[in-house]
Amino acid sequence: MNKRLSSAAIVALKEALCSIYWYKADLRSFLQNSLSCSMILATINWDNYKRQIVADLIDYLCRNQNKHIGDLTRLCYEVCNLSSFAHLEQLEGGDQKAKRAKKAIEQLKQLVEPHKKIQEELDEIAERQRQTAEKLKANTAVQEKLEAIKDKYTALVMSPNPQGRGFELEKVMYDLFELFDLDPKASFRNTGEQIDGAFSFEGTEFLFEAKWESKPIAASELDMFAAKVKRKLENTLGIFLSINGFTPEGVSAHSAGELVVLLLDGADLMAVLEGRIDFISLLMRKKRHAAQTGNIYLKINEIFKN
Repeated sequence: MNKRLSSAAIVALKEALCSIYWYKADLRSFLQNSLSCSMILATINWDNYKRQIVADLIDYLCRNQNKHIGDLTRLCYEVCNLSSFAHLEQLEGGDQKAKRAKKAIEQLKQLVEPHKKIQEELDEIAERQRQTAEKLKANTAVQEKLEAIKDKYTALVMSPNPQGRGFELEKVMYDLFELFDLDPKASFRNTGEQIDGAFSFEGTEFLFEAKWESKPIAASELDMFAAKVKRKLENTLGIFLSINGFTPEGVSAHSAGELVVLLLDGADLMAVLEGRIDFISLLMRKKRHAAQTGNIYLKINEIFKN
């Protein structure tokens, strides 16, 4: 799957944005509703010609596509979904303006179809998250169990004796996986390897590792866990939970090449325990983001931004 827009798609997006609205005010309104952070628009000189405005904006987003691919994809998605051109047709020479806009959109569609599918999948994840949130609110038994798991985890956080918290954390996660019907397996040993747990979801087997150390997990520990995952069947991924996060070097090393591990931290876990996101939606967002950008450590605050 493409992680970046191609050069041709970028040119097509610029052309489409120049064509779909005649007036700069209309274009600005469209962009404000399409971008995750409309503050970007404040950096643009809106006294320039429309084509220069569009070029400045898209060039800014493309300078760091890994960071802004969500906005670029969403812009393509919104442009390609335009179906009414009455705002152009009522202008002088409106038929030609509308025809030009339609042609630009068709060219863009041909180049960004894979990215459109990504956005559709993100929409599906968001809808699943909404439905799960409603389900949690309506299901008293599930709410009570989630609250009980959160209380157990909070007790661990507040414990004056940090020894043994890693083992207790495994129990917390086993209960969480079970709550979300993920068919969890408890800690097991296989050919001398210790695996903290495992679960199944949508045909993929996930191996799970949990660490509660005072410092972020370094690349060496990620190396060992990734090696365990790679020795399993092809449809196996790893989930590494480190309450205090991971070193930038470790994240970078495992965000390149073959992606076999997704990373979670204490903020992710707390968001699930507080009911702000269900575990399955969290897992899907992280997996999709890794496939799209190569980044295996999508932070929870970034998820809530979009």
